[in-house]
Amino acid sequence: MTSAPPVADTPMWLSHHWPSDYDRCAVVRGRHVCRRCLVLYPLALVAAVLASAGLTWPDGLDGWLCWLLPLPAVLEFCAEQLGLVRHSPTRLVVTTVLLAAACGNLYSRYLDDPGDALVWSVVITYAGICIAVSLWRAFHPRT
Repeated sequence: MTSAPPVADTPMWLSHHWPSDYDRCAVVRGRHVCRRCLVLYPLALVAAVLASAGLTWPDGLDGWLCWLLPLPAVLEFCAEQLGLVRHSPTRLVVTTVLLAAACGNLYSRYLDDPGDALVWSVVITYAGICIAVSLWRAFHPRT
């Protein structure tokens, strides 16, 4: 006897994963919530508040850390999308914590200067890479 395919039980704005990918979600009060978002947004907000209050690394490290801290999450996302690694909730959470630290700092920089070149270069580069890999996967599904 085969089991029925999973049925969407959560609005896409909460999970933005199809039922077949609900393993990428945590269940909160009976709803699937994207695990990366569940970690990223609260921690990035805390990091942004701390950075705005001056409780962050020295300004001279911004260029290095704002580029390096998101890198593990971008590599993890791309490797998973390309089928090089299997999904791992633990790895996803660890890389997202690093990403959140950089996002918080970048958001604080953006609030100080919406045209900040560091902010936009990091965002455009990493978002572009992730979007390109996602599109490649969409048009080249695994067999």
